[in-house]
Amino acid sequence: MSIMSILSPLVEIVTAPAKANPAYLDPGSGSFILQLLLAALVGSAFIIKSYWKKITDFFRKLFSRADQRKEE
Repeated sequence: MSIMSILSPLVEIVTAPAKANPAYLDPGSGSFILQLLLAALVGSAFIIKSYWKKITDFFRKLFSRADQRKEE
């Protein structure tokens, strides 16, 4: 068996045009997408709230070092 005889069917499968598949969004899909967006927003707000002290301390240290370098 040559490499071409093995790769030829694989190339044909990968490059074959896909059959038309008309898609639609039913009403349940829209509400599911909205729930995902709201969950992502609330989740990211919770993460930021949980780590707020660490975030502010990091930026305070970062900018205080920059200010100390400028003064010297």
